[in-house]
Amino acid sequence: MAEGTILKALSGFYYVDTGAALVTCRARGKFRHNKQTPLVGDRVAFTDLGDGTGALDDILPRRNEFYRPAVSNIELLVVIASGAIPVTDPFLIDRVVSIAESRDCEPIICINKCDLDAAEELYRTYQGAGFTTIRVSAETGEGIDLLRQTIAGKTCAFTGNSGVGKSSILNALEPAFGLQTGEVSEKLGRGRHTTRHVELFRLSNGAVVADTPGFSSFDTEWEEIRRPEELPATFREFRPYLDQCRFQGCAHVKEKGCAVRKAMREGRIASSRYESYVRLYEQAKEVPEWERK
Repeated sequence: MAEGTILKALSGFYYVDTGAALVTCRARGKFRHNKQTPLVGDRVAFTDLGDGTGALDDILPRRNEFYRPAVSNIELLVVIASGAIPVTDPFLIDRVVSIAESRDCEPIICINKCDLDAAEELYRTYQGAGFTTIRVSAETGEGIDLLRQTIAGKTCAFTGNSGVGKSSILNALEPAFGLQTGEVSEKLGRGRHTTRHVELFRLSNGAVVADTPGFSSFDTEWEEIRRPEELPATFREFRPYLDQCRFQGCAHVKEKGCAVRKAMREGRIASSRYESYVRLYEQAKEVPEWERK
């Protein structure tokens, strides 16, 4: 039995990289019987049939898994944002970052198009919250070397609202990819969707990266978010204050004596981050327990 990593899943075929070859596999019937779905990023055991094809036998233990996009074993989630058209809504960043934090996955905030707009407020917000925050320009190459160093040797997913330049950044990191890029529609203020499926690519610096659909497809299914009482821990700048509230079980929404709200009022927590938390908390409360995964 051989082992490898699923680099691409398409139409029921799983393309498994063994390090020496790419083997096209089908999943055995037991996966359907056990209601298991192999994901891009999975380490798997398979039977090599000797003709370039194989049969998936087992999924090895996962570090984490995401439902939208369907990927696993991601160490870094690189969230591409922009202060230029299309301008990124911070709530979109915070929603995805919260999921990453709950999945043992380190978020990296990458602000593209810095040659057009330095996005000072976005930069200060996320750097101040304790995230690695990098300004880049896929057009001029600014910051690309720093991003390349940051992700070296890691398995990463790239995501962001359509049109912010995910594929362009990947092309800048490794021009040989030649990934299709789309022009931004100025009329709509958003990008035409160009990424059709999730696929992992190997970089020469040892990183493995996934170009994923934009936020329009990275729609948060609320069963991905932890229960409301677990949500505060997914906002890392809240953590120093969580045990300092007057009342045990504080929701940090409107309670008196809340240390998180006090830190926000005093400028130690960005108001946009706190507003995202409240919005996520209220939405998470509406999810029935049976819908959670």
